[in-house]
Amino acid sequence: MTMTMSKHKRQMNLNVFIMNVGHHEAAWRHPDTEPRHITDLSYFTKLARIAEEAKFDSLFLADVLAVGKNVKHGAALAGLEPFTLLSALAAVTEHIGLIGTVSTTYNEPFHVARKFASLDHISKGRAGWNIVTSGSEIEANNFNQDTHLEHSKRYDRAAEFLEVTTSLWDSWEDDAIVVDRGSGTFSDSAKVHEINHAGESFKVRGPLNVPRSPQGYPVLVQAGSSEDGKEFAARYAEAIFTAQQTLGEAQRFYTDVKGRLGKYGRHPDELAILPGISAVVGKTEAEAKEREQELNELIIPEYGLNQLSNMLKVDLFTYPLDGPLPELPNVEDINGNKSRFQLVADLAQRDNLTIRQLIQRLAGGRGHRTFAGTAVQIADELEEWFTQGGSDGFNVMPPYLPAGLEEFAEQVIPELQRRGLFRTQYTGRTLREHYGLNRPINKFVDVPLSHVSGV
Repeated sequence: MTMTMSKHKRQMNLNVFIMNVGHHEAAWRHPDTEPRHITDLSYFTKLARIAEEAKFDSLFLADVLAVGKNVKHGAALAGLEPFTLLSALAAVTEHIGLIGTVSTTYNEPFHVARKFASLDHISKGRAGWNIVTSGSEIEANNFNQDTHLEHSKRYDRAAEFLEVTTSLWDSWEDDAIVVDRGSGTFSDSAKVHEINHAGESFKVRGPLNVPRSPQGYPVLVQAGSSEDGKEFAARYAEAIFTAQQTLGEAQRFYTDVKGRLGKYGRHPDELAILPGISAVVGKTEAEAKEREQELNELIIPEYGLNQLSNMLKVDLFTYPLDGPLPELPNVEDINGNKSRFQLVADLAQRDNLTIRQLIQRLAGGRGHRTFAGTAVQIADELEEWFTQGGSDGFNVMPPYLPAGLEEFAEQVIPELQRRGLFRTQYTGRTLREHYGLNRPINKFVDVPLSHVSGV
């Protein structure tokens, strides 16, 4: 899908994952957050400009197609639709990438291909797609379904979805538009292609009604870490957002996924592995720990119990908060997010956590790595994972906003730059250039064999 990478000194890829008022589940109760502004464009514009000034690769938005049952304590999760918001942010930023989450289970390929091509044009080549299959069963009820599609079938559908969308993005060759006023020719019809896809889940004629965009395709990102998810990432993804708790877990995941790329004719450098990190920054370690404790004291146990019950598929309300987890189902029986289920189960067992302790450990990042310390300590942690085979960079998840992003941008980023681990200026214009990725070859164009990676 991509060709050889640029040969610059290896530096981290850093995305900032914006979750309304922050990733800590009690962030909305913190006095420094702005929960009433989660539908205010000026609020997100402020965050995007902070992130761009810090030279982040991209701003990343998650999305879920349902509202959870615990609306009362709902952590300000309801918010704006990603395409609409990212299109608005494209107009007030110049360099930072714009990655939106879109489900392949509850969308159609033509709609998604058209919207991402439009976002890529509007942003002049800064779009990225976080491809998910939807892990929440309550989403099915909003789309004419009584039950969630089975896990492996969701990934089968996702694979076909990618085949269709990439074909649609290729359906206009780069030089298809000629605008010859004299002859009355707007486009070369020989360079605009029907894709005529007929598969298990989709039948799509094409072509797309948006010409090929600056990047060809948006950067393809994936966020699942189950066996199906890892195989999907090895085949299609150019970045993978993942959750690991320890360096050892991160190293095993990194080696596993990178080792799968060869079977698809891909080089390991064509996929960036980006674990999540939710860091509380302090001038001193004691100050950082105190800030973390302040956030944890705002946790509403009922909300944490609801989140954990949904994650583990066990009703934990009938068990004592200060007791251990009950017996859990086998991961094979989970039809939601299998990898997150396994991570949480392993965490509870490894550290012998009570239900209350587990809720606190998950409150800051839902299974992603959390850390409280000084800028130097956080940079040490990131550098170790980056240089010891655990990551190619990180998905930075501020625990509370906007202050958590400002603190990371003003304290941690300069420390990483001082060590030569992160850019001091943008050197590219598109998100693909930020990642060191080449533009995909159009499958409808004959390319000399010598131009293909590895030949």
